[in-house]
Amino acid sequence: MRVVETPAELRAALAGAVDTSFVPTMGNLHAGHLALVERAREIGAPVVASIFVNPLQFGPGEDYERYPRTFAEDCDRLERAGCDLLFAPGVEELYPEPQTYQVQPPLADELCGTHRPGHFAGVCTVVLKLFNLVRPRHALFGKKDYQQLFILRGMVRQFNLDIDIVACDTVRAEDGLALSSRNGYLSPVARREAPRLYAELKTLARAVQAGRRDYDGLEREASERLARHGWQVDYVRLRSRRTLLPPEPDERALIVLGAARLEDTRLIDNVEIDQG
Repeated sequence: MRVVETPAELRAALAGAVDTSFVPTMGNLHAGHLALVERAREIGAPVVASIFVNPLQFGPGEDYERYPRTFAEDCDRLERAGCDLLFAPGVEELYPEPQTYQVQPPLADELCGTHRPGHFAGVCTVVLKLFNLVRPRHALFGKKDYQQLFILRGMVRQFNLDIDIVACDTVRAEDGLALSSRNGYLSPVARREAPRLYAELKTLARAVQAGRRDYDGLEREASERLARHGWQVDYVRLRSRRTLLPPEPDERALIVLGAARLEDTRLIDNVEIDQG
């Protein structure tokens, strides 16, 4: 696997590539990231990954400075997973000017955006920059960050980018916890409690499939159960998969999304609901 750090090196390394698959990451890689790389290898080659901890998507008081950085280990994992090229730029390479143009996406103030102002503008800005540099044919993202996936798909449509956004299923631990780089922040006690978020979302999904339509009540009940077990709930919401907005009465393709803090760690998850 080749490692490059500058846009010029990246362009030279990709000269002539026409079916590139791209996996953008912030590093501290786990099995979920590696599953994206392995899927990318099945879709197109060369496979390019990036590691860049993006300051624009972290708000004041968030964990930008302490976000886990494990570059040497990440390189080993990527190479074993079949990555051909790693782009690992410094901040000055992606943000060479003091002021940065930012993409302001629709739905940026919904769900996670309500609790992380500016987050999705930062995500879209860095991903658009990476897309412009890598020029991939395919870009792979996990469904755990479902709102991010939805917004990035919209960005690709809005900017008429010739990129296929490939959504990959969330990779989970044996107890159901969605794999995340931030899981490493959890204490042993919190780690044992952490799968409850996914369990509550599944309980809500089953209630909808069984015929309940009092969505506000279902959201409130799930939030209250989490709070009784020590969670600080940002939201539990049922949304349309088509719009990521509150569903119409006859909408069948739904998703329940949740975000909550356990100790000082913010976890997110979701469950898709199909009703035929």
